[in-house]
Amino acid sequence: MKIKENMAMRVRTVIRHLREGIKNVFRNGWMSIASIGAVTVTLILVGAFLVLLLNLNQIAKNIEDDVEIKVLIDRTADEEDIRVLGEEIEKNPLVERAQFASKDDELHSLVESMGEEGQSWLLFEQDNPLHHAYIVKSKNPEDTRQLASELEGLPSVEEVNFGEEVVQRLFQFNNYARNIGLVLIIGLVLTAMFLISNTIKLTIMSRSTEIGIMKLVGATDWFIRWPFFIEGMLLGFLGAIIPIISLMTGYYYLEVNINQQNTFSFIDILPFHPFAWELALIILAIGTLIGIWGSVMSIRKFLKV
Repeated sequence: MKIKENMAMRVRTVIRHLREGIKNVFRNGWMSIASIGAVTVTLILVGAFLVLLLNLNQIAKNIEDDVEIKVLIDRTADEEDIRVLGEEIEKNPLVERAQFASKDDELHSLVESMGEEGQSWLLFEQDNPLHHAYIVKSKNPEDTRQLASELEGLPSVEEVNFGEEVVQRLFQFNNYARNIGLVLIIGLVLTAMFLISNTIKLTIMSRSTEIGIMKLVGATDWFIRWPFFIEGMLLGFLGAIIPIISLMTGYYYLEVNINQQNTFSFIDILPFHPFAWELALIILAIGTLIGIWGSVMSIRKFLKV
């Protein structure tokens, strides 16, 4: 019997906390609307920055994966030298693949890449000035520079190219953007926490006498806290709804337009599914945590009776 009574009492307590938390949201009227608005604006900005940062990382990864090393072979090398060089390259543990490209292949690639302007290069078909080459891909893009340095020292190698300066600048830009974005996201989240904390604090001040009486008659801190936790959680949850709908809708149309108009293979943004759903869960979690944390910070000092 006692177990059933305890369970029934706990259920009644939980229902009471939920009812009080929901009542507080409606009871505070405009203050609740102001908190929800603050969370909404914050989460829209946080979500937009997350979309930008995560897609920049994706584009940077695509660029990394496309980085190849072109090993230009000395013009004096004969077929045996070229074969031996190919074997030496493939022996390197950092190499994922190595593909031979004759100077005729290189000339045709150059003509295709330049379009109509490249047709003039066809005049050099009989006396091709280009090099035979090996196109090398590293297993780990981060090892590209080290691999290029090792390949440069092999016999019959005249030059090694992999667009180091351009790639490094792109990665540096991505790092700067990531760091700045993280700082802005943290700043926005803290701002939302501060606003919700102050909003709930104003509502608690009007009930400070009630809280003091509850403490004096033996109510525990957690019994008093729970309705305010629920209130903060609801404010954060409601504030996350509009950002989720807006960002998911906007990202859907962004993906469709980019897929239709994109002419660059490396600009491949994250697919709507599952990225948009994962983003929605992240925003919902951030909104809920912002609300709970705001209520925790606001009620803390009122419990010191």
